[in-house]
Amino acid sequence: MKFSKLSRLFLVSSIGLLVATLFTACEIQTIDYVFVADSAGSGAGSAGQISTFAADSESGALRYGQPSVPSGGVNPVALAVTSDYQNLYVANQGNNSVVHFAIAGNGVLTQKDLVTTSTKPVSLAVNSAGTYLYVVSGTASATLTEYSLSSGTIGAVTSQAALSVPGYAGDTLIPTGITVLANNATVSGNAIYVTAYDQSAYNPGGSVTSTANPGWVFGFTVGSGGALTAVSGSPWKAGVKPTAIASDPTDRFVYVTDYASNQLIGYTIQSGSILNFLTNGPFRTGNEPTAIVIDPRGKYIYVTNSLDSTVSAWSIDLSTGTPAGTANVTGSPSNTTDTQPVSLVVDPALGRFIYTANHLGNSVSGFRLDPDNGTLTITQSTPYITGDQPTAVVAVPHGNTSVESVTP
Repeated sequence: MKFSKLSRLFLVSSIGLLVATLFTACEIQTIDYVFVADSAGSGAGSAGQISTFAADSESGALRYGQPSVPSGGVNPVALAVTSDYQNLYVANQGNNSVVHFAIAGNGVLTQKDLVTTSTKPVSLAVNSAGTYLYVVSGTASATLTEYSLSSGTIGAVTSQAALSVPGYAGDTLIPTGITVLANNATVSGNAIYVTAYDQSAYNPGGSVTSTANPGWVFGFTVGSGGALTAVSGSPWKAGVKPTAIASDPTDRFVYVTDYASNQLIGYTIQSGSILNFLTNGPFRTGNEPTAIVIDPRGKYIYVTNSLDSTVSAWSIDLSTGTPAGTANVTGSPSNTTDTQPVSLVVDPALGRFIYTANHLGNSVSGFRLDPDNGTLTITQSTPYITGDQPTAVVAVPHGNTSVESVTP
């Protein structure tokens, strides 16, 4: 069989294109697995799910990884992982459950066990040793519950604390977030901080029955056997409606977003885990901030603004904790996401990519983080389609990848 010159040219070009495509595909390397909680409706028959994405090491672009799995309940709202990245916990509000999944090296999730909470779970955190799981729950009252962990398995309740505003014990307190200090050596005790707001004092569209300050941060230390003890001076005022909380990797600072006042509130952590306001705060965010994350180097702060569909970015003055100017290549304080970002994460493997879960966009937006100045640029093909109404996002390193962590 004979080929014309044109046919031979077409054949060679086609083979070259195929080889190039295969070569490019082989060059794609997964650096992280990104897990997204999809609420998938809130009815009794509408189970939630966890979507899995693989993040490319060069571009940060996401592609679907393992198939989605049921969240183990209805309406998942929060995710947490252990520091060894081998266990994932999901809070399902629709059936008051916290479900434990084992994370395989290839990103496969396997449901292991679960506990049922007495009220709706709101937020989760795991201590750095992987020995305790902390759950804040409640829609008319706020409770912090500590569960023991053994190789990831959820055990018995070891301690519990009801949250209430001093002098206003009858008020309705709504919990919103939790953080556990990452480096327990620098403070006295393993400190935990929980945000909540007083709905009796702040209730847009409804009646107000209390004169209490609306927003609060509660602090606890963990003693022998996991006993929770309130920190001296706790709770501390936290604006009007605190929505999220984060601590820096060195346990020197805590930051809280105020949804109602469009502000970021900063605190220094003093001896005994006592919080003091940063003297030059609070700091302006975008509209309706909902989530906050600090990069693993402790140098930059990122906040999702749900109404604006943006991410605000700051660098941190390492001597004072002050958000010292905006980290953005264009000089703008924000970076555009898909609609209504409500959660975000910095990839743990390289600390070079940020992903936001966009509740109304049914998507994840990706950004490349410049470690030298904190600026963000969008990743290739962002946003990435998820299931219905994602509510939370976490990430774990792929396989034996090292984890980025630089102490300032």
